[in-house]
Amino acid sequence: MRRDRLLAPVRTIRRAVLARRRLLAALLTAVAVATGVHAAATPPPATVEVVVAAHDLPAGVVLTSEDLRPAGFAPDSMPAGATDDLGDTVGRTLAAPLRVGEPVTDVRLVGPSLTDGYPGLSAVPVRLPDAGMADLLQVGDVVDLISADPQGGAATVVAADVPVLAVPATTPEVGASGLPGRLVVVGAPPGEVPRIADASARTFLTVAFPD
Repeated sequence: MRRDRLLAPVRTIRRAVLARRRLLAALLTAVAVATGVHAAATPPPATVEVVVAAHDLPAGVVLTSEDLRPAGFAPDSMPAGATDDLGDTVGRTLAAPLRVGEPVTDVRLVGPSLTDGYPGLSAVPVRLPDAGMADLLQVGDVVDLISADPQGGAATVVAADVPVLAVPATTPEVGASGLPGRLVVVGAPPGEVPRIADASARTFLTVAFPD
C-alpha cells in the first residue's frame, strides 16, 4: 500500500507527459527550427577582396593573370598598400619574391614605392653590362657601384653602399656602352643620381660587395 502511494505521483506525471507528448514534440521542433533560422540569418563576417599570388613567384617576374587571384581578407587584416585591382597589377614587375596566397603590395612592385623602406633614397635603374653579374644579385643586397671606361682609365666608385631594390627578369639587351647587359634598380641619395645615371649610360658599370 505504501509503495502504491509512492508510485502514484510518478504515474500521474507519466500520464500527463504521454497525454501532451505531441504538444511537447511540436514545441521542441519549433525551437530547433527557430535556432536553425537564426543561425542561417546571421550574416558572414565582412571581407575585402585583395589580389594575392596564385603560386610561388620569384623576384623579377612580369605578372600575368595566371599568376594572380583574388582572396578575401578581414578589413582589419588587409596589408597596407594591397590592391583589389587585377588590371592594375598584371604587367607589373615583381621587385621581391611572393609566396602563394601572399598579397601583392606596392612595395613588392618595381616603381616609386620600392624606396618606402629606404627613407631619403631614390630608385635608380642602372645597366650592368655583364648579365651574369646581375644574376648574382638579390633584392636587399648592399653593393658599391664601380665605373670603368671601356676606352681605358682608372675605375672609380660611383656610389657606395647602395641597396639593390629590384632585379627585373628581362632579356639581356645592348646598352649605350655597346655591351649586352641587364637592368638593376638600386637606391641612392638624390644628389648621387645624376652621376650614377651618367656612368650607367657612358661607362662599363660593375658592382662590388663591400666588407
